[in-house]
Amino acid sequence: MPGIGLAVIGIIIFALGYLYYSKFIAERIYRLDPNFRTPAHQFNDGVDFVPTKKSVVWAHHFTSIAGAAPILGPAIAVYWGWLPAFLWVVLGTVFAAGVHDFGALVLSVRNKGRSIGTLADRLIGRRAKMLFLFIILILVLMVNAVFAWVIANLFVTFPASVLSIFIQIPLAVIIGIYFLRRGKGLLFPSIIALVIMYGTAVLANEIPALQIDLVSYFGGEGAEVAFGLDAVSMAFFVWIVILMAYVYIASTLPVWKLLQPRDYINAHQLVVGLGILYLGLLFTNPEVTAPVTRSVDDVSWFPLLFITIACGAISGFHSLVSSGTTSKQLNKETDARQVGYLGAIGEGTLAIIAIIAVVTLFSTQDEFLANYSSFNAANEMGLNNFIEGAAQLSTGLLIPETIAQTIVAVIVVSFAATTLDTAVRLMRYIIAEIATEYKAYAITKKHVATSIAVGSSMALVLMPGDDRGFGAGGYLLWPLFGTSNQLLAGIALLLITIWLRRQGRNFLVTFIPMIFLLFMTLWAMISQVWLQWAWYGDQANLLLFTLGAIILVFAVWICLEAYLLFKNDQNQGLEDDNDKIG
Repeated sequence: MPGIGLAVIGIIIFALGYLYYSKFIAERIYRLDPNFRTPAHQFNDGVDFVPTKKSVVWAHHFTSIAGAAPILGPAIAVYWGWLPAFLWVVLGTVFAAGVHDFGALVLSVRNKGRSIGTLADRLIGRRAKMLFLFIILILVLMVNAVFAWVIANLFVTFPASVLSIFIQIPLAVIIGIYFLRRGKGLLFPSIIALVIMYGTAVLANEIPALQIDLVSYFGGEGAEVAFGLDAVSMAFFVWIVILMAYVYIASTLPVWKLLQPRDYINAHQLVVGLGILYLGLLFTNPEVTAPVTRSVDDVSWFPLLFITIACGAISGFHSLVSSGTTSKQLNKETDARQVGYLGAIGEGTLAIIAIIAVVTLFSTQDEFLANYSSFNAANEMGLNNFIEGAAQLSTGLLIPETIAQTIVAVIVVSFAATTLDTAVRLMRYIIAEIATEYKAYAITKKHVATSIAVGSSMALVLMPGDDRGFGAGGYLLWPLFGTSNQLLAGIALLLITIWLRRQGRNFLVTFIPMIFLLFMTLWAMISQVWLQWAWYGDQANLLLFTLGAIILVFAVWICLEAYLLFKNDQNQGLEDDNDKIG
């Protein structure tokens, strides 16, 4: 089957979903009101609550959710064949992710920009709120560790991409200060910034002196440096420290100064990247060599597929972005359809090209099967397979493969960095909310909460484990990231369902995907995560077992509280803030 066939089918379904299904949800279910006074206007503080153009908010939201996960998850999940992964991405995006992201955004906007964790208090009760906040805290902590690990490894593997990433920071600050803050157009300066970034990537690829290769600086692979660390481990450590220093600063700056302009650049980068890959697909027209479905002995696809692909089908982290930062920037409530639902569609489009890039990379099916010999091998090689496959597609546009690999690495790192500093900002909010509940007001201060977020994230990602030794924390946490992420999505859908029911609206659009997701995720966590770690886990997996057990108990507890609420029909509490603009 030609890879272009998968792309055409997926894009047509996405287009129909946005044009018709999202319109039905906006008008009949969520009932968007163009005159509703959004939190960005109500609490405008110039830092977190900032009324912003729809295109800029979409750019922030899209790039915050479209990190490395919608690439990595599908690149791993094709281990079971391309058809299960493709169907879950397409159907999950239209009927689950779009509804979830859109709904979390509207729910937050209708309630003064409160986070999804805080809203659990008003919908279910204080106990559920605290349980939910702790689940979110653990998830965001894992997001920080996983994405920091991904970025540091890409910096080590593709040193030609580093300079381009660092150049983006001052470019974004300049655009934020001189264009965004003054209400000027962002399109032209953003495109210039993108040209500079890609030009730098091309130059660094051709001129070794422009490559920031810390492994070579520390003596080359295998060289012993200090404290028992070799050159690769030391380079990884240095990159983690630099990344954490960056996210500390980025997550405490006003959103208009770095976050929004950088995300606007990254949105164009994503559009350009997707354009290159889909055009390259059109011109190269490669054949899919991966099997349609595949029977394996080590890990069953059912239900593990639904936690392996989270971002790209549905992801609980999106509800944190929707309610944590995006809802505070929405200018009009009607903008939520484009920002929320279309943002999910955009991520699904990225997941589809990730699938195609990997399943067309290998010349024969035997070569694919040799590369994906086990589920662990799929985890190990998934991201690199995507980068190589994407570069191979880019050759259809006469882009040299080595330069294409560098540019793709720049795109992946840019998205992962966007997710990372957004996640640290969200973690600061959550720490402050929990501290407020326990009257630990000193911890609610911005820099104290940020220090806790950054410090704990760095400790987790640098945690040693398995045969990798130093810096294995992010890799070890990946399986738990998928399960906890999907549990969070199920609970967010649960909250939206309760809200819709109390408003007397049809809640089946959120109730059905909620039941499916909670069932699959709880099953996957118990069978694939909890029991296996309990029976077979070694010391390296002790943290995974502990965190998994805590998340599982908290999630079941919240679901029981919600069930009792439904059963007893306790219609207390949540009303829309119906202040109108003007």
